[in-house]
Amino acid sequence: MSLPASRRPQRITRRALRALATAVAMTVAGSTSALAAPVAPAATTDTAAGLREVMFVGNNWDGTADVINSRGDFAKIGRINVIPDKDQRLTEIYLNPIKLIYFLGIRNGPGEGHDQFVDDMYSTPDGTAMVVSRPSFADVVSIDLASGRINWRFPVSGYRSDHMTVSPDGTRVAVSASTSNTVHVLDIRTGKQLGSFKTGDKPHENVFTDGGRYLWNMSIGEVNTALDDPAWDWTKGDRRITVVDATTFKEVRVIDMRARLDAFGRKDLSDAVRPVAFTPDESKLYFQVSFFNGFLEYDLASDKITRAKTLPKNPATSEDRTTWVNDSRHHGMSMNATGDKLCIAGTMDDYATIVDRASLQEGPLVAASKPYWATVSGDGGSCVISESGADRVTAIDFATGRKVASVAVGDHPQRVRIAHVAADWTGPAAR
Repeated sequence: MSLPASRRPQRITRRALRALATAVAMTVAGSTSALAAPVAPAATTDTAAGLREVMFVGNNWDGTADVINSRGDFAKIGRINVIPDKDQRLTEIYLNPIKLIYFLGIRNGPGEGHDQFVDDMYSTPDGTAMVVSRPSFADVVSIDLASGRINWRFPVSGYRSDHMTVSPDGTRVAVSASTSNTVHVLDIRTGKQLGSFKTGDKPHENVFTDGGRYLWNMSIGEVNTALDDPAWDWTKGDRRITVVDATTFKEVRVIDMRARLDAFGRKDLSDAVRPVAFTPDESKLYFQVSFFNGFLEYDLASDKITRAKTLPKNPATSEDRTTWVNDSRHHGMSMNATGDKLCIAGTMDDYATIVDRASLQEGPLVAASKPYWATVSGDGGSCVISESGADRVTAIDFATGRKVASVAVGDHPQRVRIAHVAADWTGPAAR
């Protein structure tokens, strides 16, 4: 692509700490589970390198990641404990007053009363390790998939880690550091920082484009205050897309969607860009924004928003914006490989739907409990959503728009990613 010019937290027992946590929740962005018994998979997807394609499902409040088939029945294969060092991390936090304030702020803000132990995950190219961001611990770790032990740990700047992305060649992982307005880019094998760059307020989604030449970051601004009325939009901070050269980490372009939305006649919409999806040729960007039950289309060549799609509201959803989690209304979208269908997670409206990209006509509304993410299955035929309110993932057929499978996972699943493990992997060895 060539760029255009133009449910179960520890209770807080001290009233003072509760007050401090509530105050800090205004500034932040958004027990160790036992290993589950392996489940024999119904289907396998082996690669020439002796690896098996799977999906990682991050159970945010559990501190675990389920590994499931990437297609077919989507059955569970095994489970990984992503916080084996929980006691050590909590000791460090409770001995540091500043870290403790932010830790409790995350719990009472984006964590909805829960600690956030896993946000995003990817596998290393050789399938031997999972790299995972852990918001409440403000770090990224690599976990050996055979032993369950930590290979390396990278503490991010500030006090919270968030969304990640991996480069097309699988060697670099980029992670958003929410409270320092920074994206760190790490060597996925060693955890060594290769570079970093500054973003708008509260960096969120990251995407590599042009074969890994560019790295895009979307900042969403402050999402944990109750100042959600449009009149208070100015309090949400600097929200913008930052594009950098992925080798030098020098800024190439900044896109402020406020001016583009105004020119398109949608001054009513927030400019906080949430999940995004590029067309296969990277000529168009589809994106969700805070508080909106729908999405927009942005043409990179003309530098203009060209279409908007408003999706149905659930009549049972309150219109009180302060009840919508982290300023979301819809959060999660993906596009199939041919680029003719979009999958949209209607988070606060409790459904997901497949949308025809040419006509923007939505298909059947598939009932789902607070769907938080959308990923394309390994065979490309389905969209896989995480139902964070029901502790399961559900697959929806791109062709028919109908649900084809649901699989129970851990507590509050969020990110779902395609990954690879050893062909005979069924879970870390018992210790």
